[in-house]
Amino acid sequence: MPRQETTYTGAALTGKLGDLAGWREHDGAIERTYTTGGWPVTIMLVNAIAFLAEAADHHPDLSVSWGQVTVRLNTHSAGGITDKDIELARAIERQALWRPEGGALAGTAGKWVSGDAPAS
Repeated sequence: MPRQETTYTGAALTGKLGDLAGWREHDGAIERTYTTGGWPVTIMLVNAIAFLAEAADHHPDLSVSWGQVTVRLNTHSAGGITDKDIELARAIERQALWRPEGGALAGTAGKWVSGDAPAS
């Protein structure tokens, strides 16, 4: 018999999201919007997220437009937000915002993906 996964809300969820700036609870899931430099970067980000999700066997809902990607995570089988969601959010965050720090990988001059909130 599978064990019941712990779900998080309120202060417990806030504590779990402490190191995940930009992620927030919304309607029973955690979500984050990334702003991109346009369609090619948006698609590259979607593919990176899809790779991580497939490897983790835990699949987010994605909302995709020309210059942004919104990621939404919850564990349907548990009826809420679990450690699976938090861990996948961390992996997505590391991948989406990773930048070379010098050395042989100089990186691009422009920012490809930003964690900044889109302008309203």
